[in-house]
Amino acid sequence: MVDLEAVGGTATGGLIASTFETPTGKAGEPHGACADCGTETIGRFCHNCGNASHVHRTLLHLGEELLHGVMHFDSRTWRTLPMLVFRPGRLTREWCLGKRTRYVSPLAIFLFTVFVMFMALSYAPAPKENSEVASQAVATADLARRNTDVANARAALREASPAARAAAEAALKVAEANQDRAKSRVGKGAGVPLDEIAKDLEAEGRSQLGISTGSKKLDAKIQHKLENPELAIYKLQQTFYKFSFLLVPISIPFVALLFLWKRGFTLYDHGVFVLYSLTFVSLLVMAVAALARVGEPWGGLAFAAAVFILPMHMFYQLQGAYGLRWFSTAWRSAFLLVFASIAAAFFVLAILWLGLV
Repeated sequence: MVDLEAVGGTATGGLIASTFETPTGKAGEPHGACADCGTETIGRFCHNCGNASHVHRTLLHLGEELLHGVMHFDSRTWRTLPMLVFRPGRLTREWCLGKRTRYVSPLAIFLFTVFVMFMALSYAPAPKENSEVASQAVATADLARRNTDVANARAALREASPAARAAAEAALKVAEANQDRAKSRVGKGAGVPLDEIAKDLEAEGRSQLGISTGSKKLDAKIQHKLENPELAIYKLQQTFYKFSFLLVPISIPFVALLFLWKRGFTLYDHGVFVLYSLTFVSLLVMAVAALARVGEPWGGLAFAAAVFILPMHMFYQLQGAYGLRWFSTAWRSAFLLVFASIAAAFFVLAILWLGLV
């Protein structure tokens, strides 16, 4: 089933992105005075207000305007995408130097690509529920907890004083009984009595998934979210793409750290680098997801290739965008991979927090 909200988000993203662009493309033959401000025109566009000299009034042009307004579909797209994939450093450098009329802006293409990515991922079939795997996972987790309880009870018995030894022995017997009951549940497949496990854990004041953040209120909220995992995942997905722009301010300081002592670069330059880099990551995720849907071995090969493609792309974008030598690019690329992991972790934590509150 098509995710209409994701489609709507794509359209919204395209419209938002279009506000940062000025229309381009063929506007027809000049018709003397501008229909908007009345200024005498000498080309396809008015030099005073930017309006097209000739306004098309055909159904075909209406479709063209729709594609351009919603999807940003014009000739600059076909120049920007190949440059982004194969010559990202030159693309970043030229945009920062002011050569912008031939390319889609980094903010526009980032917004559009992120929304398209989530629309595409919404078409992916939901994984089939495997009750046997789920039951075994819960039973195995319960057994691991019981094993820990037994180990702790034995340690407490060894360290118990003579006065507390009887209580420690009783606690050990209870822990061993619970361990035996947990062992009997492992291997039963879908026949594992999950309700029974849940009741045992609830009686002991524990979460079925072993969640313990130190805050009972937060534990209860997480447990409540996980009672309906499909809804929780959907909300996290929505939160992810609605707040995907947070990746930009989170990432810019890390890139700036690599050039603290190098003059000539501003935070704007780093922002352009981050936007184009994140756009490529979105495109790569879509490509891997598409090949994964084809089936094995394509999915595994695509993922393995992405592990090498991403650092290579980062290397060449750094080298071309900042005019670095090979060694300078290599060590900055290594640090940037680490910084990217940290930034991604911060972003995921922020999304989880926003999705749980």
